[in-house]
Amino acid sequence: MPSATPSSLFRAKAKVILQVTSGNFLEQFDFFLFGFYATYIAHTFFPAKNEFISLMMTFGVFGAGFLMRPLGAVVLGAWIDKVGRRKGLIGTLSLMAAGTFLIVLVPGYETIGIWAPLLVLSGRLLQGFSAGAELGGVSVYLAEMATPNRRGFYTSWQSGSQQVSIMAAAALGYMLNMTLSEPVLHDWGWRIPFAIGCLIVPFIFFLRKNLNETVEYAQRQSHPTLKQSISILLANWNVVIAGMFMVAMTTTAFYLITVYAPTFGRKVLHLSASDSLLVTLLVAISNFIWLPIGGMISDRIGRKSVLLAMTALAIVTTWPALRMLTHAPDFSMMLGVLLWLSFIYGMYNGAMVAALTEIMPEEVRVAGFSLAYSLATAIFGGFTPAISTALIQYTGDKAAPGYWMSFAAACALFATLYLYRRVSQHHFGTDKSFG
Repeated sequence: MPSATPSSLFRAKAKVILQVTSGNFLEQFDFFLFGFYATYIAHTFFPAKNEFISLMMTFGVFGAGFLMRPLGAVVLGAWIDKVGRRKGLIGTLSLMAAGTFLIVLVPGYETIGIWAPLLVLSGRLLQGFSAGAELGGVSVYLAEMATPNRRGFYTSWQSGSQQVSIMAAAALGYMLNMTLSEPVLHDWGWRIPFAIGCLIVPFIFFLRKNLNETVEYAQRQSHPTLKQSISILLANWNVVIAGMFMVAMTTTAFYLITVYAPTFGRKVLHLSASDSLLVTLLVAISNFIWLPIGGMISDRIGRKSVLLAMTALAIVTTWPALRMLTHAPDFSMMLGVLLWLSFIYGMYNGAMVAALTEIMPEEVRVAGFSLAYSLATAIFGGFTPAISTALIQYTGDKAAPGYWMSFAAACALFATLYLYRRVSQHHFGTDKSFG
């Protein structure tokens, strides 16, 4: 039997990456749409006399979905650690699809009253519960199938798939803004992208159905029960909490430069919806480029150097960059500032995902990763649009979101220093690039 050629191995790996990351695409596609169409969703489901209150209620529901992530991380993450990566990823996709269908089909407040916001909230909670383990399941799968010493590169495609979804959502939104009138978009046109997200669900199910189990998981002799998983997580609580703070930088930066950026461009900078969408599309392309580069560099020089360098840059430059933007709010300046933040985010996250898979105990790798990531998303990233809106409202500083991202970066910096000190003492991690 002839040996596999490098090109055939590459195609096989690329096929697996597509299969496993397809659910990530759907998750971020819907999350981005919720953020971009927040003003329309606010009008449809959360009408109020004060536009600020209406928008805050919408972002509150958006953030509420993230509060379900830690629960999903523990319950679904432990389930994936027990039943396998393939079966678990099909399960999380099923729950995600159900939440998406619910949001698309719910009539507005004027039609069914209080049931409208309650059903939308239910859809978001269901999405959040499934997403709690989705990222962890995907990241761990990629880490376990990765070529030796290339874990950073392979795991970077977890986030890379999210950028493709942002590109697709932004491009679709841009086309709708060019073809539909504002009243049509306001009334029902905003639902079209969500409906398209529902239509691609069967294709994603087909991809994941043909996914193989990872060799590393299949060779494991025993798998913990939910009770055992919780015990292991509690015994390693300091690793999970430090991991949460390490993720804080990633999740805050991502939701700031993608989900919140279109609303920031329209409501704060008073740019057109089309310009805001175009900037977001270009930022997603930039993210897509920097993520694998960050992963590859961390494979060569170690995760720690990349993580520390990027958190330091975020602390020092985020607020000044946003301050420059708010003083000269045009398309070119918004693009330049967000591309700079995209570089910081992409390089950091390219190294961080691999590092997080490496510090978690092997028996609860999915549950541990998912819990750390979900806690960070619930506390930091998911409420970034709401916190940014509130900071601007109450400080009068349009660049105030920079304070929030700098704070998250500082948390990540100290968490990284703590974890690597712990690694050197306990010899955690199996990949030499971790240090």
